[in-house]
Amino acid sequence: MFSNRRKAVLVSAAVISGALLMTACEDGDTDAGAARDSSSAAASAPASASAPVSSPASADGGESGDKGSGTTDGKTGGTDGSGVDTGNGKREPVEQSCGANDITWSTRSESQAGGYILLMAKAKSGITCYLPAALPTVAFGSDGTEAGPAEQAVGQQVKLSGGTTAYAGVNPKTTNTDAYKELDSIIVGVGNEDPNPVSLEVGTIRVDKPVVTNWHTAPADAVPFS
Repeated sequence: MFSNRRKAVLVSAAVISGALLMTACEDGDTDAGAARDSSSAAASAPASASAPVSSPASADGGESGDKGSGTTDGKTGGTDGSGVDTGNGKREPVEQSCGANDITWSTRSESQAGGYILLMAKAKSGITCYLPAALPTVAFGSDGTEAGPAEQAVGQQVKLSGGTTAYAGVNPKTTNTDAYKELDSIIVGVGNEDPNPVSLEVGTIRVDKPVVTNWHTAPADAVPFS
C-alpha cells in the first residue's frame, strides 16, 4: 500500500516538476523575446530622436540669419536717401549746385583797376555746394541790366564748404562817357535760372556796361580788368 502511495507521490512530483520547468522555460523565452524586440526598436529608431532645436530669433522677430532688405550705407537701397541710383545697384553721391539762398553774401569796394565791387560768397553753416564754372548773374536797376563777362575763358567750378570763400569782381562802369545811371544795390544769382536771387547794398555806384569776373578762390584773381 505504501509502495503504491509512494509511486503516486513520485509521479505527482514528477508531473509538478515538469510543469514548473515548462513554465520557467516559457517565461525565459518571453523575457528574451522582449529584450530582442527592445533592441530591434532601438536600432530602427532615427539617430536623432530628440526634439529639433529652433534657430534663435532676432530682435525684429525673424531668425538671426535673416537680414533686412535695406541698408544704411547709401549704396543698395540705403535708408538715408542720399545719392542717386547709377543703375548697377549702387548709389553715388550727388554734387549739389549752390543756389543764392545756400550762400552768405558780402561785398567790399576796391580801388584797383579804376574801382570795382568785390563780391564774396560763403556756404551757410552745414551746407556743401558747388558754384558752377560760369559767371555769376549780376543785374542792376529796375531794367535788369546784366553784367557781361570780364574774362574770356570760363572759370573753374568752386566747392563751397566751411570757411571756403569764393570771389568775383564787378566793374559797374567800363565806359568813359557821361552816360550812366546811379544805383545803390545789385541783384546777384547763381546762374540765370536761380529762383532766389539776392539784393545786396553796395552804396551809390555809377552803372554803364558793367562786367563781372568768374568765381575765384583768391581775391587777387577776381580783379575785373577791362
